[in-house]
Amino acid sequence: MPLNSLSNLFGKSPFAPIQEHMKQAKNCAAALKPFINAVLEGDWDKAAKAHSVIVDLENEADKLKKQVRLQLPSNLFLPVPRSDLLDLVSMQDRIANCSKDIAGLMLGRQMKIPESLTKIMVDYVDLAIATSAQAMKAIEELDELLETGFRGREVKLVETLIEELDRLEHSADKVQIDIRAALYLIEKDHPPVDVMFLYQIINLIGELSDKSQKVGSRLQIVIAR
Repeated sequence: MPLNSLSNLFGKSPFAPIQEHMKQAKNCAAALKPFINAVLEGDWDKAAKAHSVIVDLENEADKLKKQVRLQLPSNLFLPVPRSDLLDLVSMQDRIANCSKDIAGLMLGRQMKIPESLTKIMVDYVDLAIATSAQAMKAIEELDELLETGFRGREVKLVETLIEELDRLEHSADKVQIDIRAALYLIEKDHPPVDVMFLYQIINLIGELSDKSQKVGSRLQIVIAR
């Protein structure tokens, strides 16, 4: 059976729920921007509202994840192993979870970012958000990959998108090194517990970029089958 007839067989693309889930995961990451802005302003009412948005988005992502697991066809008509697609969804879900963890920890402790770290922290969060958005761009190509039988120019396009995803994650790694070094220089001027949690937040933001990059890695496995 031609691969491009699969959509007709299932009534719609089997990848549409996966793409919708990735969109929600990316939205969770993007919602960190207004949250971080509120934190930097010291406006905890605004931060709480932004946190609620992230929680709602993460809950919606959870619902979509469950739907994907229940509805993804388990027969042999899928052009790629069902297990690979479920792994892909699990990694996407970690983007949403990580975003919620970052906001929850910062709000719960009403964390203050030292003024000397403000700019680099904003850049760091922006990179994490950009990495998740790039992951979504790659996932959006699943339908086109299906139509082309997972070969040809479309595969090369997706590989290019994944290369850019890797570049963004590598840039985030570099910023993580810089921000940890900057924090080290001033940590003696701040309460040790606050410093400890700042390091944890730095690690979590790095994990957000890492989870997004791993979505690309999982997608590479899918197209290599």
